[in-house]
Amino acid sequence: MKRKPSLLVIFLSVFIDLVGFGIVLPLLPGFAEDDFRPGFSATGLIIGCIIGSFSAMQFFFAPAWGRLSDRIGRRPVMLISNLGAAGSYVLFAIAAGMGGTTGLIGLLVSRIFAGICGANLSVASAYIADITTPEKRSKGMGMIGMAFGLGFIFGPAIGAFSMGEFGRSGPGWVAAGICFANFVLGWFILAESRVPNGQAFVPRPKFSQWSHTLAQPKLGVLVCIFFFATFCFTCFEATFPLLAKHALGFGQKGADHRIGYLFTYCGLITAFLQGGIGKLIKQLGEARLIFISLLVFTVGLAALPYQTTLPGLLVVLAILAIGSGLNRPPVFGLISIKSPADEQGANLGVAQSFGSLARILGPVFATTLFFVNAQLPYLICAGVALVTALFAWQYLCRDKAAAVKR
Repeated sequence: MKRKPSLLVIFLSVFIDLVGFGIVLPLLPGFAEDDFRPGFSATGLIIGCIIGSFSAMQFFFAPAWGRLSDRIGRRPVMLISNLGAAGSYVLFAIAAGMGGTTGLIGLLVSRIFAGICGANLSVASAYIADITTPEKRSKGMGMIGMAFGLGFIFGPAIGAFSMGEFGRSGPGWVAAGICFANFVLGWFILAESRVPNGQAFVPRPKFSQWSHTLAQPKLGVLVCIFFFATFCFTCFEATFPLLAKHALGFGQKGADHRIGYLFTYCGLITAFLQGGIGKLIKQLGEARLIFISLLVFTVGLAALPYQTTLPGLLVVLAILAIGSGLNRPPVFGLISIKSPADEQGANLGVAQSFGSLARILGPVFATTLFFVNAQLPYLICAGVALVTALFAWQYLCRDKAAAVKR
């Protein structure tokens, strides 16, 4: 019997991939700091480079993966991505067990390889665009937001547990096994969502594709908003483990476990929000929801470095998770709605590429500043988020066509 494209199947694929990602992400800053200690400023730069290397590769490869999925279909690209992720976590596990300079280089290589193969999110967004109507497009994109949230519920918790049980290499091996299971699952149940149309496909060089996408009405605005929102969130991701360890009074042993559970807490809130994203979009419209999400995120970023108690920290993390969780679905929904059917993968790939650029710059910026003053990256990013919110209001919300209620 021929398989049919399914939101549930693509949700499972992205969710399982993000569980693997969530397992190792909270551990990276601590691993890198333990292995490299010539000085605080240098440590911050090295940590940022290792975290940002994944996104550096995505910046160059995401549009190509998106274009390839427009040409040959979504399914084969998703399968390649899943298998590549499994291989990258094998390298991560080996490097984590080495320690020292050799381990540090291994961590960097593993993240570079993961970034090259990391096509899941942009291609999954194109998959959802293929099988949803424009009216339900942003709600469908909320499935990826839910996968993000659930991935960060289970991933950090699994990472903390596996590290406690199996040592530093444990999280990498567990993540590799999960991603390989995702490849096997996709091989058997993931159906193709797009019948390639060779006549409609127009191959373009990378920079031509970027300029083509950014020149289209509203797409350039949306890509810029996604870039700055991702930049700010990545600064939080990269520095929060360091903030918890150095500024919030967590001991090293406590940091290894409690940080993972705090990321899980944020993921739970993000996933919970996605169930109501369709109603919010219907009431407010995509444009106003983007504006509100950025304002909420601003408040969370500005308040986070000043928390000294666990209850206060949990409240501020909830605010930050709400702002972040409400942002991506309407942004990607509008990008998809305003893209021609034969350019969904390419345009979403460009957006993901600029998100990757933000993930290159954000960790290097934030971790370097953190060791100068722990509050600086949060305050600066709060200002960036606020300016981005005002930009969204000016160029999206005042456009009645974009802000109309659905």
